[in-house]
Amino acid sequence: MKIAVLVSGGGTNLQALIDYQKSHEDCPYEIDVVISSTKTAYSIERAKNAGIDCVIKSPFAVMGKDAASAASREEKNIAVSNAILEECRSRGIDGIVLAGYLSVLTGDIISEYSNRIINLHPALLPKFGGVGMWGHNVHEAVLAAGEKESGCTVHYVDGGCDTGKIIVQKKVPVMPGDTVDTLYARIAPKEHEAIVEGTIALVNSIH
Repeated sequence: MKIAVLVSGGGTNLQALIDYQKSHEDCPYEIDVVISSTKTAYSIERAKNAGIDCVIKSPFAVMGKDAASAASREEKNIAVSNAILEECRSRGIDGIVLAGYLSVLTGDIISEYSNRIINLHPALLPKFGGVGMWGHNVHEAVLAAGEKESGCTVHYVDGGCDTGKIIVQKKVPVMPGDTVDTLYARIAPKEHEAIVEGTIALVNSIH
């Protein structure tokens, strides 16, 4: 099964997917392309090092500088989503994995790839999901709420924000004195496990 992995940052979860693919002859997925929302993401280097095609689908890359500068957030999201859909169509992509992808997919890609797009979220959904809940913002909110546990969730992507059916969850304790960084450091290895398990589950569901 050919998958596209969508990224925006450092790409440690992308690396977990790459490492699993390389170390398991029976890996049920093949990363055909990495799609980045920015040209500065370190994920691009990870893809190059692994010999995987990488393309940039930012508003500037898709719309041009002038059009992107004048566009609303919604217009940018739909333009980028449509460009990603075209890329996936042209490559015969079976499933799409959002691994630290910070933009919002919208429009035809959601319906055309219904139940074939998954996302990794750094909290135990349905808690601490929705608009603005990404990266360290999530961990700050968890600590501020006095939660006793946190973790990560892999879920299907639907028309909402972090609202799709849950596939995998991994839990860790929140310790006294935790900071955003110490909590993230405890969750990160669980993210790497969850993204691989979730991707395998996605691929198996497509068969």
